[in-house]
Amino acid sequence: MDFKALLMGLAFALMWSSAFTSARIIVAEAPPMMSLALRFFISGCVGILIARAMGQNWSLTRGQWRSVVIFGVCQNALYLGLFFVAMQWIDASLAAIIASTMPLMVAAANWVVFKEKLPLIGTIGMVAGFLGVAMIMGQRLQGGADSVGVLICVIGVIALSIATMAMKSTKSGGNVMMIVGLQMLVGSFVLMFPAVAFETWDVTFSWRLAAAFTYTIFVPGLAATYVWFLLVERIGATRGATFHFLNPFFGVAIAALLLGEGFSALDMLGVAIVMIGILAVQLSKQKTS
Repeated sequence: MDFKALLMGLAFALMWSSAFTSARIIVAEAPPMMSLALRFFISGCVGILIARAMGQNWSLTRGQWRSVVIFGVCQNALYLGLFFVAMQWIDASLAAIIASTMPLMVAAANWVVFKEKLPLIGTIGMVAGFLGVAMIMGQRLQGGADSVGVLICVIGVIALSIATMAMKSTKSGGNVMMIVGLQMLVGSFVLMFPAVAFETWDVTFSWRLAAAFTYTIFVPGLAATYVWFLLVERIGATRGATFHFLNPFFGVAIAALLLGEGFSALDMLGVAIVMIGILAVQLSKQKTS
């Protein structure tokens, strides 16, 4: 892995992890699904305009359109939509830790459903990662964390894991920013229906909301997704996914710094176990491939 790929991976992990803190700020002052649908609409339009300025076009391959639809629905609408709803009741740090289990869930599904062999170190890492998450969730639930919010997040991660497995062999093949923009519009379109049906436009306008909303559009929304596609093109999805092991630490650290969310010694121990587990799973995949 070259130095540029290392910087791209670190940047992606940091931007991706920061999304939970900005989302927590947004849902405290605005309806979650309406906010996310609006965010995706703006991000999608901006992304497409940038893509056109970069000389990219609408002529996508069948695989690229498949990527647009699957990620637009599973990642943007289901995964992020469910997390936005859940973060009305749970801390951003807990949401980030649950979301970081995606590589573990993908490994478990491939092992159980598709009979994909996983080396011993990967198996140990997968079990350890889930035990670390269970340790954190058990303590948080005993401390009053909302069980429904936790369950909603778990369903969201399952949706993202399904999308990841469905798309693991798809290459972007150019038009990266165009694909990112179109995925955002798909997510906005899908979220619009439940938002109109179940929410009312009740917003407390503040500088915090404006800053968090703007940041979410351009950094976790456009920049992180764009960097992820470039990283996958450069080093492949398996090696790129290794950087997910940083997400639990970054997620907890950013939430503590900006939101003042507390964490215990047991939380940090659990985060360390999850990080080691994710890293072990991803490194074992690299050795296998």
